[in-house]
Amino acid sequence: MTHDPLAFDDAERLARARSDLRIGLPVLLTGPDGTAFALAAETATARRLDGLRRLGEVTLALTARRAETLRARAYDGDLARVRVPSDADLTWVQASADPAEDLVSPMKGPFATLRGTEGVPPMLARAAIRLAKSARLLPAALLVSADGPLPEGVARVPAALALDVPLAPLSKVVSARVPLAVSQAGRVHVFRSPLDEAEHVAVEIGSPPRDAPVLARLHSACFTGDLLGSLKCDCGPQLHAALERMATDGAGVLLYLDQEGRGIGLANKMRAYSLQDQGFDTVEANHRLGFEDDERDFRVGAQILRALGFSSVRLLTNNPRKVALMEEAGVRVTERVPLRVGLNDHNAAYLATKAAKSGHLL
Repeated sequence: MTHDPLAFDDAERLARARSDLRIGLPVLLTGPDGTAFALAAETATARRLDGLRRLGEVTLALTARRAETLRARAYDGDLARVRVPSDADLTWVQASADPAEDLVSPMKGPFATLRGTEGVPPMLARAAIRLAKSARLLPAALLVSADGPLPEGVARVPAALALDVPLAPLSKVVSARVPLAVSQAGRVHVFRSPLDEAEHVAVEIGSPPRDAPVLARLHSACFTGDLLGSLKCDCGPQLHAALERMATDGAGVLLYLDQEGRGIGLANKMRAYSLQDQGFDTVEANHRLGFEDDERDFRVGAQILRALGFSSVRLLTNNPRKVALMEEAGVRVTERVPLRVGLNDHNAAYLATKAAKSGHLL
């Protein structure tokens, strides 16, 4: 059978589904055990919640991290499928998904959680959470089994595709010379992936040879630290110190990865900051939101390095995990170069948490 050249491919199907969830539209998830409509809890409306209820019993899928905070049982290991009470409104749904008011109203529930073959299959719930995460929304979704006629135009996504997203090759969009304060011989390369809206940047200092280990830094975007000079983290000082070190050495490449807030996005990062103001550390805040400690994918950085012709690096980092992941992705790390800067009274506890819970060598 001839493939329709105008049909959606897997990457486009996922991009469409993420976009629909962000604007509050449902997507249809399909799997071997059934099909289900899914709505992101964060962008759901009362009208759409009512529409789901007309189709059957509604389930709220939460990560095990969020379920632990709510004292809901995660019978499916990494997630909990919570039965949405028939009288629960949108406020109930969003309070269950968003920890902003947890300390104001700590007594939520009791939650009736599904197990085994009850309700929407775990695979579909898991896929819905994964899609919400990749759309940089709160990792929580409303689901209802889909039977009978389907509305027109609904994005259809195989659950297996959402759960095992292939690492799409990045494409270099453009390169341009950009004279920098640290080096007039600066060059910026912009990369995109068809799987998301991210734009990753490689900043090349000087003319580093491709046949020798390059001094490199994998730097995740930090709007507050890099641009505003926030004192809550050490990102800004690390960014500038890395560029200055490359200028001193005469060459290097800094990868500015569009993975704000350890991969959870700027809005969720601000939610985490708000929780930190309530007394939680950075890891605890991520968990209360339903995320893992670190949701970044550093394979993106390895792809960019290889696309630029580099196969080995001297990596500017305090994070041994970056070293291990670079090696796993096929980029040899010949040396870990420490980057210890930016300690102040406001971020001392944050840095201590990075060392104690994330293994950073500070």
